[in-house]
Amino acid sequence: MSDLKQFLELFNPYPGNHYIQVTTQTDDTTTALYELLNSKDAQLRIALYQDEEPLDIIDNYPLANIQHIKNFVHPFRALPRDNDIVIFKDIFLQHHNQSALLKTAYTTLANNSEVIIMEKKGLMDIETVLEQLDTHEYRAANYIDILPEYDLITARKLHMWGNGL
Repeated sequence: MSDLKQFLELFNPYPGNHYIQVTTQTDDTTTALYELLNSKDAQLRIALYQDEEPLDIIDNYPLANIQHIKNFVHPFRALPRDNDIVIFKDIFLQHHNQSALLKTAYTTLANNSEVIIMEKKGLMDIETVLEQLDTHEYRAANYIDILPEYDLITARKLHMWGNGL
């Protein structure tokens, strides 16, 4: 994967922050986030959608909280207001219930936090995803072209907007 410097500039973790990457596979973005968060005394959580859990995932991310989900019907599990950023990578379009993913993310995000949706370039209908985010009370949605391999959309859960209480 290309240089991840611009990607990592999207994040400004503080000690005690929790980020969760919901994905079908770990890659360089996972590793880069893991290293950034560990250097700031924050935690990466990984919700992995795969039939079988990879044997090396615990070895590669020993301090990460890893959740294994076997099919695209169920949403990931997370406590209310327990995460500072939710990152959907290569899962949003494959999941059977995108609305459930967005609702779960909204519930688990602290106020004034972000959701990031990453899909391989050219697969995602950007306008449709922006509309879905607006429907689920996410604000300030933006398409950001910083990774040559991915389309990336960010949006915020804002305090006192929509369901953000």
